[in-house]
This record gives sequence, C-alpha cells and structure tokens, in this order.
Amino acid sequence: MAGQVATGPPSRPSGLVRCIALILLSLIVVAGLTVLIVWLAVKPKKLVYSVEDALIKGYNLTNDNHLNASISFHLRAYNPNSKVSIYYDKIDASVYYDDEILASTTLSPFYQPHRNVTRLGLGFVAQQVGLYSNVAQDLKLERTSGEVELDVKIRARIRLKVGIWKSRHRTLKITCSPVVINFSKAEKFERTSCDVDL
Repeated sequence: MAGQVATGPPSRPSGLVRCIALILLSLIVVAGLTVLIVWLAVKPKKLVYSVEDALIKGYNLTNDNHLNASISFHLRAYNPNSKVSIYYDKIDASVYYDDEILASTTLSPFYQPHRNVTRLGLGFVAQQVGLYSNVAQDLKLERTSGEVELDVKIRARIRLKVGIWKSRHRTLKITCSPVVINFSKAEKFERTSCDVDL
C-alpha cells in the first residue's frame, strides 16, 4: 500500500550490552559481599561518651544580663571495638544553656586505639556573654536552687582505622544533656551519658 513504511521486529539489546550489564551487576554484588564480610569480621560497636565530672567557678551574672564563669568538664571517651581505632583530627566543643551558647573551645587532635578509654578535659570561659532577659532570669532561678543544667555539644572530624586501611573523614556529633552542675562542692556529681551521631 502506498505511503506505508515496512517496519521490522523491535531491536534487541546486543550481546555486548548484555555482557557489560552482567559484568557491572557482578561487580556490585562482589562489592556488597565484600562490605558485608568486612563488617561481620570487624563487628563495629557504637562509641561511648559520658561526662564524669563538672565544675563551675567565678560565676557572676551581672544586672545587665552578662555572664562570666569558668566551666570545666571531664569527658570519658570509650572505644569498645576490638579492631577499629580512631583518629580525632579536629574537635570543637561548646557549652549551652537553654539553647544559648555560653562558650566554645577546641581540643587537640589525638589517636585512640581499640578497646581504649581516653579522658579529656574540656575548659570553657564565658566572658561577658550577653544573655536574653528570659534566659538570664531562668539562670538566676537555677543559681538560687544551687545547681544549673547545661548542655555540652562536641563536633569532631574523625577517621576510622582497621588494620592498615583508613576511612575518609567522617563527622562525629556528641551531645551530653543535661549536665547538672552543683555550685556546692559537697554535692556529688552524677555522671551524664551522651548521645552519639556518626
């Protein structure tokens, strides 16, 4: 019939394309199995952090809502893994009250072997830190009660090491909340467990 164009059967993927697809699929499966085998062999466990002690000195909240204080914490970092060690390449820490930052500090980089406990001293200096009036009022009330609840937040760039293999940098976030600090030294400090996000 005039005007009609003959069409053949639909084209099928060539043998080469099929072969490439099978090779790619095989590589994905092998890579997945390798990751699974390594994970099962290493059996990574979650890192554990806690605040073991805290102290506040030189506390002074002025009438115009400016805070001065020296605040120190002792952080316990526990790596429970038997085959994974950690490089802490950069560590930034901040202390908060009512979501308002009071002070920040930077810790020295360090290496933590497997199944190791490392204790870190965190020292913060709040110097003429201006507070919102409602935050200052809450802080005054807590001071009257003899204790204050603070939050410690740590952000670190770390690398994991298994044997001779080292991972790329990953961001570790640690939140310790609330850390209750007693103004009276006679009161015993209660250890605070921290949440970990890696």
